[in-house]
Amino acid sequence: MQRTSVLILSLLIVLPVLAENPRAEFWKGLETLCGKAFRGTLVEAPPGDSFEGKDLVMHVRECRDDQIRIPFFVGDDRSRTWVISRTESGLRLKHDHRHEDGTEDEITWYGGDTQNDGTEEAQRFHADEHTIVLIPAASTNVWTVEVLPVERFTYALVRVGTDRRFRVDFDLTKPIEAPPPPWGWEENAE
Repeated sequence: MQRTSVLILSLLIVLPVLAENPRAEFWKGLETLCGKAFRGTLVEAPPGDSFEGKDLVMHVRECRDDQIRIPFFVGDDRSRTWVISRTESGLRLKHDHRHEDGTEDEITWYGGDTQNDGTEEAQRFHADEHTIVLIPAASTNVWTVEVLPVERFTYALVRVGTDRRFRVDFDLTKPIEAPPPPWGWEENAE
């Protein structure tokens, strides 16, 4: 009986730690990419998507304890930065969109939060209230970021209840030279 009590007590102590591990391991996977840039391939997109045929590059440019910034370039367009942050309840993905002069785009800072622990390799971000107000059609958006260290980084979007799908895979086996900073970097970097 005493052994059972010790086992139960041990599980009560260990289980909360284990519940955090998928997110912590995912974060560690992101951190292994800090400072590196990679070329991407458009895997899935709506027909005629503006990304087709363009050079796609991501650069894990800035890593802090609570935030990782990943500029995503489409050809010469350096307007996009993915911002992944730790929150009290999980992780958050936001899209920072800038004009060439560094000012914020009208449609910016949309994204969402994780609703569960996810896995060590993948986290899903469900549209938040700001996104729903800013882009009503995106109210069912779910973004997925997947990191398979030394293999592949995936950024994907599914608009639940529709056929809208988007996915870019980045080859982590072939780092490339770091690109110039995204538009507005001086203004939005601290």
